[in-house]
Amino acid sequence: MKLLFVHNNFPAQYRNLASALAREPGVEMVAIGAGSAQPMPSVRLLKYALANADVSGTHPFARRFDLECRRAEQVLYSLSSLAASGFKPDVILAHPGWGETLPLRMMFPRAKLIVYCEFFYGAEGRDLGFDPEFPEPGLDGHIGLQLKNATTLLALADCDLGISPTRWQHSTFPTHYQSKIEIVHEGVDTDLVRPDPQARLQLPNGRLLTRADEVITFVARNLEPLRGYHVFMRALPEILARRPNAQVVIIGNDGLSYGLAPPPNTSWKSVFLKEVASRLDLRRVHFLGRVPHRTFLDALQVSSAHVYLTYPFVLSWSMLEAMSAGCLVIGSETTPVQEVIRPDHNGLLVPFFAIDELVERVVEVLQGPARFQGIREAARQHVVEHYDAARVCVPRMRSLLGDEPPDPSPARGYWPGFSPPVSNERRSPSAPRKANTQAAARKAPKAKSIKAESKRVAARAGK
Repeated sequence: MKLLFVHNNFPAQYRNLASALAREPGVEMVAIGAGSAQPMPSVRLLKYALANADVSGTHPFARRFDLECRRAEQVLYSLSSLAASGFKPDVILAHPGWGETLPLRMMFPRAKLIVYCEFFYGAEGRDLGFDPEFPEPGLDGHIGLQLKNATTLLALADCDLGISPTRWQHSTFPTHYQSKIEIVHEGVDTDLVRPDPQARLQLPNGRLLTRADEVITFVARNLEPLRGYHVFMRALPEILARRPNAQVVIIGNDGLSYGLAPPPNTSWKSVFLKEVASRLDLRRVHFLGRVPHRTFLDALQVSSAHVYLTYPFVLSWSMLEAMSAGCLVIGSETTPVQEVIRPDHNGLLVPFFAIDELVERVVEVLQGPARFQGIREAARQHVVEHYDAARVCVPRMRSLLGDEPPDPSPARGYWPGFSPPVSNERRSPSAPRKANTQAAARKAPKAKSIKAESKRVAARAGK
């Protein structure tokens, strides 16, 4: 069998699958990626270069698609070179988020095309408008949001099959495409990511942290509001005041992955650190930045309380890895997290904006760690049983590569997550929780405001 992976940041979501396939006889693998792609054993990697492009002359609605088409052109050159070498894939696995899937069906019409359905942008029940601290876009912003789905929709029309990692992420896609999308997580290496009572984490100042210390951990690819960095930082002064021996380990870059950009010449890290710095003992707050995976695991293995917060968005690998490492995860009460964590069984949940409640739960865990040992063990067990890469997720994904189309009915029930609420309502940090019916009732005024804005835009155009 010949497989082609197409992902600008290869191996990304395909690492576990590619590692397993490398051990199978008769499997030949090629990957196409951008400059950030990394080689893997038994995978021939072709990299393309994407030159800087000036899209200022393109209509604002189409600028993202313009860039995606330019990327697709570079992928096409790589595909042409690959075809000329005699390689014709039986199966193509690709991520549609950057336009790389646009030329695939045309170039290899007989290959089985499987696309990774990570997230479908929308204005309701997802990240947009969830946090009242940040402004919602106007009508043009909503149109631009829908246009971010353009290459994904084209890929869904072209593909034979889609793969989505969680039930909630699957639910963000249009209903008429959902039957085409299997729900299979890429999995966690639970043999590597496991508890270690002897773990030690060396801090930049030379101090060694162990399981005997009070260690609060927070991890995100970039420290930004979408992953709750601002909420976490606002909780720290009270947590550290009440736990004078606690150490805080924060892992993440200063850049931007998702959401709104910070003010010019700043980062979200600096903005929210500055907000609370005068009330913090900064000798106990350790920003490690981007770290090697081994250092990340050391941090999880010495963690006393691991805080994971997120808007309704893609579930981070780090949360499942934290559970696999036996962390006591205190997560946000948002749908991606609720699908995995059952409160007081395999983790703890707090409302995303409830800073005081976050403080109380972290302090409670630090005060009596032995009381939560069963939750730590249940978290580890849940990941081992349902998200283990080698024994659960990769075999399921491997079965989708065969010639016969999979039966869709088992797949709908395959995902082991708990059923989350239907939607995430937007509410202010100080507002009490309300029933979903009340959240639904507020949709009408929002729709009315968009309609009114549409009329104003039309009126201006007529002048």
